[in-house]
Amino acid sequence: VAPLLLVVLQLAAAASAASLPLVINTWAFRKAAETAWRVLQLGGSELDAVERGCGQCEIDQCDGSVGYGGSPDESGETTLDAMIMDGNTMEVGAVADLRHVKNAIGVARKVMEYTKHTFLVGESASLFAVRMGFPYEDLTTQKSLSMYSEWLNESCQPNYWKNVVPDSSKSCGPYKRPEKVTYEEEKTFSQRSVHNHDTIGMVVIGGSGSVASGTSTNGAIHKIPGRVGDSPIAGAGSYADSTAGGAAATGDGDVMMRFLPSYQAVEYMRMGTDPTVACQKVISRIRKYAPKFFGAVICANTTGSYGAACNKIPGFTQFHFMVSSPLLSQPTEQVVDCI
Repeated sequence: VAPLLLVVLQLAAAASAASLPLVINTWAFRKAAETAWRVLQLGGSELDAVERGCGQCEIDQCDGSVGYGGSPDESGETTLDAMIMDGNTMEVGAVADLRHVKNAIGVARKVMEYTKHTFLVGESASLFAVRMGFPYEDLTTQKSLSMYSEWLNESCQPNYWKNVVPDSSKSCGPYKRPEKVTYEEEKTFSQRSVHNHDTIGMVVIGGSGSVASGTSTNGAIHKIPGRVGDSPIAGAGSYADSTAGGAAATGDGDVMMRFLPSYQAVEYMRMGTDPTVACQKVISRIRKYAPKFFGAVICANTTGSYGAACNKIPGFTQFHFMVSSPLLSQPTEQVVDCI
């Protein structure tokens, strides 16, 4: 027993001497983690690692919920949202409702580097992307078209309308406001499942403690055109501050964005809260208002300590995420039980 205890103590000591650099990202998106880690090992910056790591998911169409050819909106079109944040300068670049351009986080970085703006949206963001040298391409695929037609055949279920006519729970639109408004109790249970999640969020902390973060997603499936979720919004989808740490969120963005969970988690860590506890506090805070929301948060501080938390609902009791650090021989999938 004694040698085993010694090993456990040594492991605990190694873990508490938390080490940098660190890459942490939502879900078991291994290739994204490997790409970001490789960029750091080759001398790339934290921002380079975030951009290339999230960009890997855009190429791989991670889970159909990142990149082209997934999550068609109500009109059958795939649009992309992404952001990137520099925790040294607090600069952010973001795009939303981006059409016809596959590398959303790449465009977000160009917004940060070549404009004084923070956030560009819609067709205008696509025109900006083309000016920056990105190819204009179709984001629709056979797969996204078949998802769209299946949805139409099932009376457009699920969808994001409420209090409209015709009854959105039974038929397709076009919907309009009823003459006489009677508000029904909103069904807060999320129709998304663990196989239908919607964002890569990534936090990278360099050897010197510099923090960068980013996200990329194609948003909620069958969303109302023009909908923007939490992902591209600084403080909601992700947040980076090199004086404290970084965080990123994933899940039901329409609910989560109202609480700025990534900003809040970083502020908890600034006050000295352990990253796991910071993540848990953020989840508990949202749950007071939306007990059945689907979501998770990852957190890391500037010493390289990290954690994650998720809200427990039927079908979603554990959250998987990736971690890369010098303490691990390779990017490693980790699991946390939802609270």
